[in-house]
Amino acid sequence: MASLTHRVATEADIPALVALMDRAISGPLADFLTPDQIAASRKLMGLDSQIIADRTYFIVESGDVLAGCGGWSGRITTYGGDHTPGRIPAPLTPGVDAARVRAMYTAPEFLRQGVGRLILSLCEQAASAAGYDRVELVATLGGEPLYLSAGYREIERFEDDRGGAPVPLVRMGKQLDDATL
Repeated sequence: MASLTHRVATEADIPALVALMDRAISGPLADFLTPDQIAASRKLMGLDSQIIADRTYFIVESGDVLAGCGGWSGRITTYGGDHTPGRIPAPLTPGVDAARVRAMYTAPEFLRQGVGRLILSLCEQAASAAGYDRVELVATLGGEPLYLSAGYREIERFEDDRGGAPVPLVRMGKQLDDATL
């Protein structure tokens, strides 16, 4: 297998990113959710083009194959795609607010091969360089084990039923300091 490389996503990557997100929601996430929750997840999750425009969204590749994607944001919205209701694109304040890790997806064939951990590292380093001292994210049940192993701690569990069925989610956070990067 080729080694993993990364780069910042651009608008030209959007079709490939949407396809990857669809495969990730249909595949691995299906082990944790009912079919109704998968359908609801499609309405709640997905691509936030603002993060791509902000140049804070990363693509991880193995050779020329898209292995995963994810990013961070200095905006209030905690999760969801362009189509998700309730988005708040207003900026956060570094040193006061927590940066947001957003829209992390791994291609099913690349699970447990370091893709998610690489993306988290890239997000944490970039958020720290932008002046943030902590990060938060909203995890699916499928992503929770990765985040726990990377030092994130549960803040709250909740369900989002805006997609038609209640989807279980976990808000998690992590302090950024030299020891964690």
